[in-house]
Amino acid sequence: MTADVSLPGLGWRPFFQSQVTDADACPARVLNVHRGRIDVMHEGGQEAIALSARAVAMEITVGDWVLIDREARQVTRRLDRLGLFQRRAAGTAGAIQPIAANVDTLFIVTSANRDFNVARLERYLAIAKDAGAFPVIVITKADTVASVDEFVAAANGLAPGLLVEALDARNAHEVDVLRSWCGEGQTVALLGSSGVGKSTLTNTLTGEHLETQEVREDDQRGRHTTTSRSMHRLPQGGWLIDTPGMRELQLVDVGHALDDVFSEVADMAENCRFSDCTHESEPGCAVQAAIEEGVLDAERLRRYRKLLSEDRRNSESIAERRSRDRSLGKFYKSVLAGKRDDRGGKH
Repeated sequence: MTADVSLPGLGWRPFFQSQVTDADACPARVLNVHRGRIDVMHEGGQEAIALSARAVAMEITVGDWVLIDREARQVTRRLDRLGLFQRRAAGTAGAIQPIAANVDTLFIVTSANRDFNVARLERYLAIAKDAGAFPVIVITKADTVASVDEFVAAANGLAPGLLVEALDARNAHEVDVLRSWCGEGQTVALLGSSGVGKSTLTNTLTGEHLETQEVREDDQRGRHTTTSRSMHRLPQGGWLIDTPGMRELQLVDVGHALDDVFSEVADMAENCRFSDCTHESEPGCAVQAAIEEGVLDAERLRRYRKLLSEDRRNSESIAERRSRDRSLGKFYKSVLAGKRDDRGGKH
């Protein structure tokens, strides 16, 4: 076990305390999730807890708060979360994958090279908004370009008042600008695609030495380094959650957050003539009028609609999706049958 730490120092809030009814239960913060066990930290220190079948069903993730039976050393409950980063797992029909819970600040990490992608940043901002985390865009590898002004301007243009920091992740002095979010009891997380310097930034923030890899010369994109989510203690008393690089990050159930990220589009849509306006060719569309007047970028609208469509699709339950697919299948069959009839086919 490690040195003692207080519950407030782990990020404990009145919100979590209000859920505790058993005075003998031991609150603990989840640091790592492994197959069949979790590593937790509580006031007595750090330990590994085996997961029962009941605990596995709780879908515990890094950053969660759990209650542990002091005698049986078993998880009895996962406390409700203040926020959750989640995605629809790649290659599955409907599974929702939790990424990290109860995060105060999200460092959205990109880099000053070909990895920089406005559309990807908009995705990450929606995820941050949905999870109730304060977003800070961190542009790494600032030392590799003559000027970062273009990257900073593009990031700043995504939302009013959005905080953007450009730095060399290896330089402790430059990284100091991020430490105000890393104080006692605060939880920060890193999110970004592979090779943008998340592990390097984690090394500098924590003083630990995680494995890093060089960026490929052919496309300036990095190789995957971090392979699991984990919490690290920060020198300022806070906690940092590192996440694997994710090239595919599907949105799920973040429609309201998208309206926040694309607030100017959502505000304009309020003035459309029709409440169900799709902003394509309807008369009286305030959004299309704004594009024609040069007030709104057409690409911005296209990205907004694309993300909304993806979110709706991913937010459907499996039953809803199957019902929709069956309805579409019947519709296509009726169309094909009609075409055969028109050609003199059998009735």
